[in-house]
Amino acid sequence: MTTEHKPTFCRICEPLCGMIATVEDGRLTALRPDKDHPISAGFACQKGIAFSEIVNDPDRVTEPLRRRPGGGFEPVGWDEAMADIAARLADIHRRHGSGAIGWYYGNPGAFSYSHTLSLNTLMFGFGSKFHVFTAGSQDVNNRFVASQLLYGSPLALPVPDVLRTDLLVVVGANPVVSHGSVLTAPRIKDRMQDIVKRGGRVLVVDPRKTETAAAFEWLGIVPDGDAYLLLSLLHVMFGENLVDWTRLARQADSATWLEQLARPFTPEATAQRTGIDPDTVRSLARDLARTKRAAVYGRVGTSIGENGTLTTYLLDAVNLVAGNLDVAGGSMFGRFGLPGERWLGKAGAALLRSTYSRRRSRIGGFPSVLGSEPAAVMAKEITTPGRGQVKALFVSAGNPVLSVPNGEELETALESLELMVGIDLYVNETLAHCDYVLPAASMYERDDFPLPFQTLQPTPFRQATEAVIAPVGQARPEWEIIDDLTSRLTRRTPGFAMLAAARKALSLFGVRLTPRLLVDAVIRLGEAGDRFGLRRGGLSFTRLTAEHPHGIVVTPHLREGVLRNIVVYRGGRVRLRHDDIAAEVDKLARREAPEGYPLRLIGMREARSENSWMHNAPLLMRGERSQRARMHVDDAAAANIVDGDVVRIASPHGEIEVPVIVTKDIVAGVVAVPHGWGHKGTGGWRLANRAGGANVNKLTSSNPEDIERLAGMARLTGVPIRVERVAS
Repeated sequence: MTTEHKPTFCRICEPLCGMIATVEDGRLTALRPDKDHPISAGFACQKGIAFSEIVNDPDRVTEPLRRRPGGGFEPVGWDEAMADIAARLADIHRRHGSGAIGWYYGNPGAFSYSHTLSLNTLMFGFGSKFHVFTAGSQDVNNRFVASQLLYGSPLALPVPDVLRTDLLVVVGANPVVSHGSVLTAPRIKDRMQDIVKRGGRVLVVDPRKTETAAAFEWLGIVPDGDAYLLLSLLHVMFGENLVDWTRLARQADSATWLEQLARPFTPEATAQRTGIDPDTVRSLARDLARTKRAAVYGRVGTSIGENGTLTTYLLDAVNLVAGNLDVAGGSMFGRFGLPGERWLGKAGAALLRSTYSRRRSRIGGFPSVLGSEPAAVMAKEITTPGRGQVKALFVSAGNPVLSVPNGEELETALESLELMVGIDLYVNETLAHCDYVLPAASMYERDDFPLPFQTLQPTPFRQATEAVIAPVGQARPEWEIIDDLTSRLTRRTPGFAMLAAARKALSLFGVRLTPRLLVDAVIRLGEAGDRFGLRRGGLSFTRLTAEHPHGIVVTPHLREGVLRNIVVYRGGRVRLRHDDIAAEVDKLARREAPEGYPLRLIGMREARSENSWMHNAPLLMRGERSQRARMHVDDAAAANIVDGDVVRIASPHGEIEVPVIVTKDIVAGVVAVPHGWGHKGTGGWRLANRAGGANVNKLTSSNPEDIERLAGMARLTGVPIRVERVAS
């Protein structure tokens, strides 16, 4: 038996922890943390360690499957499957145009550079009417829109400098469990503990005493009250003259407009909306302004409320006004170091801003965020007749039946499609409706470089990996499947014709246009790259994997003073004044809750879950894990509910039944329910099906009027609910 130990890295979530893969006779048998990794230094979470169970899962799809006429699936050859898919897709395109074709990809898609790059190629081939839906509209799209408003570019993403800050305020995030989001910082709990060890503070603002809040300081807040709190912080900073106006004028335009916007939001006026004592708000505002190195960091909890884009805008505004933007220990910006990066960024940002302002979804008229539409309206895009109605849908690395609002509506809609194709590791609740399910290679069966996360690292770092093992069975990397489909559609549109011509021209020089070729060029042209031989000892994809298999630190810290190069607006100053932001602030005063729903629902992330797709790993499901809601002791007592009871949770949009844990570690009036559950036997993963649970998104709305307007974000927190006891 041949045993190898191969350095690589995990791609389940954003810290990208270093891993050592044990490979025996070509089979992945174990994963352990890489102690020689310069950043994660021997840390990995239980999900990363358990991933070998996913790779070797007997329930995993390892050959192409075709739906039988009577139901269920049967194996089919790759060529037969792809030929039929391409022919049916070409027929739909001929009859209905590119607007009849859609693609949804889930969170894991962002962790494969080749997946996203090849999908962009397919999008180019079909043209602008091609529908793209992503998990970003349940997660992060408002971050891109807020950045576009403030900095002119949706890709200008500030990250907290956790390595040097003395005050970190975490709003609506649980990094001890999530390990960071829009922040690539392995060992994040250790980094936060370092803040405390050097005499600083970590304050967690959240409706629930999360695992992060339990480890540091907790400030409870009413769900979806973050915008009120942030406006109050700005009110105090301006009102108590805590602002360095000279610095602020140098960095931003229209600061006086922002001051006027925040003026009505005194801590007393917002206390009822936040549940936070006015003196606490004033003290926090002073600490943020007077602490030399401080940062406010918010994530999913701040993104999925009624006004997520406004809240994200305000997070950055607070950092800016407090003097903590673009400074060491504050909120900082990463750069890749490409030649002409500022001008390339300007051109790209202009294109994305134009797409955002000009392209609208057919249902609801939502703007296009990085070329995508809200997944919450996907069902209606399928069922609503007219030009642009989706007739063919591809789903890769996702399970929208469990992740978008009103999943039952989507399930019904999927049955009306003329063609549905899934590319994934499992037949999940969504892919159970497919005509074809194509087996995807896992992350350890493909090469990789974490391209989207390079500018989100407080310690700029490079690591690439070759495939650790060959794909199991007949599985293929997503990009190869997409590339095969693209090559079969070369004559369908001018876009595909241009792609075919480019391929032919490159082939004359012995070059094949692949995602690997493109990402290698980015590495070589970026900071520490070899500039195609002009810089001796510089990096390339091959040199990273061969000479730096554990990765390499490019520079210890992010550079401060780069804001003028990050902002693409003329003059390099942050643009604060926007009519859309003023309109969102105006909405705050008109928020109302429907009668009969006195409580508020929030979601919660679990340490042994990753959305909906890791409930089939025995190591992660040990101890007979099940989904359980959390409810405050006072609310439970008032409803005659005790720990362990099954409760019915109802919203204006639906109801679910789940067991409940009664606790003091949550704000009164709030119920937390873990997301990603609700496996019901329609998929092919047996352990997940036995775990069952309820789909919490049954309680949320897919109506366009309930979707956040600026970014098309689903409302998944602060949902009005009522709770009643069902049984012990």
